[in-house]
Amino acid sequence: MLLVDDDVLIQEGLSIIIGMEEDFEIAGTASNGEEAFEYCKQLMPDLVLMDIRMPVMDGVLSTRLIKQHFSHIKIVILTTFKDDEYIKEALKCGAEGYILKNQSSDSIIESLRAVGKGNAVFEREVANSLTAMLKEEKRMPMAADLTERELEIMKLVADGLSNKEIAQQIFLSEGTTRNYVTGLLEKLELRDRTQLAIYYLKHS
Repeated sequence: MLLVDDDVLIQEGLSIIIGMEEDFEIAGTASNGEEAFEYCKQLMPDLVLMDIRMPVMDGVLSTRLIKQHFSHIKIVILTTFKDDEYIKEALKCGAEGYILKNQSSDSIIESLRAVGKGNAVFEREVANSLTAMLKEEKRMPMAADLTERELEIMKLVADGLSNKEIAQQIFLSEGTTRNYVTGLLEKLELRDRTQLAIYYLKHS
């Protein structure tokens, strides 16, 4: 895992807190987006915790570069309330998670674990802020040919649930749930679960 933040105290604090967890290994730290991209080329981390506002190169551009070259690397954006526009851009660049710096350490760690398992994580207040922004833009109706079950599954994906958790909640097999998600991605011409979640937030 790579930690990226220009605030040394935050960087060191996160290194200590996250490094204490047995299922995480801190491969390195970076102070700006350019360093993060270079470290990714060298270290190939599975996960990056990325600040947004940094000197030299911000977290949005760094996310774009990393995703263009190493699509398998999962990126969680670490943000504040005032970064709404940055969050929207980071979404377009393919980041899988959006969490706030004022969360508890336990909450941050659980969010990182969720992203590591393939889920998209939208911290509630970030999601609310993003939804409010999107509603100000020109809205398109939800695809008319989606079934009630498909809409239900989309909502649960947007809530950050895995296929297994969705299956348990709506009493389907995990394989059937996976097929629903795959079908939704194809029908809506979306790339992944993150885009599916954003589509739901934008059009619901």
